Amino acid sequence: MGVGQVAAGGRSAGDGRAVANAAAVLRAVLDHGPVARSAVSGLCGLSPAAVSRQTTLLVRRGLLREVPAPPAGPGTAAGRPRVPLDLHTGAVGGPVAGALHIGVRSAVLGLVDLRGQVLARRALPYEETPSPDRLTGRLAAELGPFLAQTRGARPLLGVGVALGGWVRPDTGTVVRHEALGWHDVPLAASLSRALEVPVRVDNHARAVGHAEILFGHPQARRSLVHLFIGNVVDAAFGIEGTVHQGPGAAAGDVAHLPVPGSAAACACGRTGCLQAAASDTALGAEAVRRGIVPDPSVGMLVDAAATGDPRADALLRERARAVGGAAALLFDVFNPAVMVISELSSVLHEGYLEDIRAAAAELSPAAAGPGRIVAPHAGPAVLPQAAATVLLGPLFRDPAALS
Repeated sequence: MGVGQVAAGGRSAGDGRAVANAAAVLRAVLDHGPVARSAVSGLCGLSPAAVSRQTTLLVRRGLLREVPAPPAGPGTAAGRPRVPLDLHTGAVGGPVAGALHIGVRSAVLGLVDLRGQVLARRALPYEETPSPDRLTGRLAAELGPFLAQTRGARPLLGVGVALGGWVRPDTGTVVRHEALGWHDVPLAASLSRALEVPVRVDNHARAVGHAEILFGHPQARRSLVHLFIGNVVDAAFGIEGTVHQGPGAAAGDVAHLPVPGSAAACACGRTGCLQAAASDTALGAEAVRRGIVPDPSVGMLVDAAATGDPRADALLRERARAVGGAAALLFDVFNPAVMVISELSSVLHEGYLEDIRAAAAELSPAAAGPGRIVAPHAGPAVLPQAAATVLLGPLFRDPAALS
C-alpha cells in the first residue's frame, strides 16, 4: 500500500461534516483503542450508521485495522463476535511518519507510528552551522536512507519537521532563526522536493505542545504552556486542544522574558533575559568558563553531573532555578492546567525538575499545585515525536489531509 492509498479517498470536497465525523472516530480509537465498533458511537457521539461509514473508510485508507478479539470467557453470550478496531500500527501496512528536528548543532531523525511511538531515531551532529541549502541538502540525504532502512513494509505518510525560531507552518517557511542565521527559508518545499514526500514544518515548542495534546498528559487538552529550553528558547500556549499561533504564526518568542534575580548580559543589551540566563548556549559557555567540561556541550555537562561532579550539578541547579523563575511568570499570565518543560537535565533526571517546580512555586502560588509542572510525556524521545506530530496532528484533524 502506498502513500496515496493510505491518505486518499472517501471525502467530497467541502464536506466539513464528513471531515469532522472521520476525525471524531479516529480520535476515539486513538484514545480508547482497541475498541469495538459498537462502542465508538457512544465515545464520539455519532450514530452507528455514521460510525460504520467512517470506520470503513478509515480501514480502507489504512489508518484503522481490525484486531483479534480476546477469547470469549465462560458465560459469554453467543452471537456475532465483536471485532475491535485500533489504529494501524502493525509492522506490515501500518503507516508511519518521518521526523526531523533541526537543532543548532545537531539534528534528530526519527520514525514514528500513529500512536506517537518512536520506532527509530538517530542523532546527526554537524561541526559548523552550514547555509540553509547545504544543511537541508545534507539532512535530506541522511533522512531518505534512514527512513527507507527503518520503515520496512510500512507506508510513509510524509515527514514532520520541527525547529526553533519563527516558523510559519502554513507556508512551511522559517521566517527567522537567529542561531542558525536563517531568514525566509522555504524549508518544507526544499525538503519535499528532495525527499519526494509531503513535508510539514512548525516551531518545536508548538510541536511539543501538539504532541502533548494528541498523545500525552490528559490535562494538556484543557490548557497548557510548553517552555522549550535549548540553544533556542521559546514557548507555546494551547487551550481546548488548539495551540495558539497568532498573526503570522509569530507567537511563542520568550527569549527576552525577564528572569527574576538574573544579571546575565544579553546580546539585546539588557540583562536577565531568559535566553542569556538559561539557554544551552549560555549554559555550555559557562560550563567551559568554570572548567567543568572542555566543550560547550550541555550533554557533557549532564553526564558530568550524573557521574558525581558537584560543580556540574550546581550549575544545572542554577539553570533549573532560572527556568523556574520564567515558569512562574508564565503561570501568572496563563495559569494553565499543566506546564510542560522541555529541558535536558530535567527530562533525564527528576531532581532537576523538582528544582524547577520549587523555584516556580516560590514566585507563583498557581505553580505550587501537584502535577502543574511536568516533563514531556515522551521523555528523551520528545524531539522526534514532536516533529512527527507536525505531520500527524493535521491527519487526526482531517484523516484525508495528506491526500
